[in-house]
Amino acid sequence: MKAITSTPVNEIIANRRSPRSFDAAAEISNQDLIAILEAARWAPSAFNGQPWRFFVGKRGDELFSQILSSLGEFNQMWAKNASALVLVASTTVKADGSVHHDYQYDCGLAVAQLSIEAHDRGLIVHQMTGFDKEIARRELSITPDLVPVVVIAIGKQDAPEKLSGPLLEREQAKRERLSLSEIVIKGLPA
Repeated sequence: MKAITSTPVNEIIANRRSPRSFDAAAEISNQDLIAILEAARWAPSAFNGQPWRFFVGKRGDELFSQILSSLGEFNQMWAKNASALVLVASTTVKADGSVHHDYQYDCGLAVAQLSIEAHDRGLIVHQMTGFDKEIARRELSITPDLVPVVVIAIGKQDAPEKLSGPLLEREQAKRERLSLSEIVIKGLPA
């Protein structure tokens, strides 16, 4: 379902969603996964610090199971069908040793580019902060210098009707965003 935008935008952005109905039989190629990660790698970052670090599991491997185990129960119900799970962690200290207060912003830019690349390749992406960072640390042996930020499910879209209850309701919910007049506090062009 294409977004109803106030002015035309790139088709990938207009069509992008965060579905939960993943095709459990679909596999992601190494070529697509590497390209998706490469898109994230080239995201802008403050002082070119590139604080993001990725833990990448493909469905069926141990890393996928470890990442999945860190998700909340609601997210595990559907994320188990994704072709890949990526946990994004970040450094919190800049190269000069000072605190990187904006690492989450930089990671968000990398995840945004990852998402656009995945959607351009006919895949879907769903980002989750509903995960236990301590379980992720333990399961993935994440070093103390990294902070878990987000988990991303990547795969092929499946029929929404394969979901039920609250999952189906969320999948079929109308796409809505605040209007530009609500989010541009000052300076919205007429």
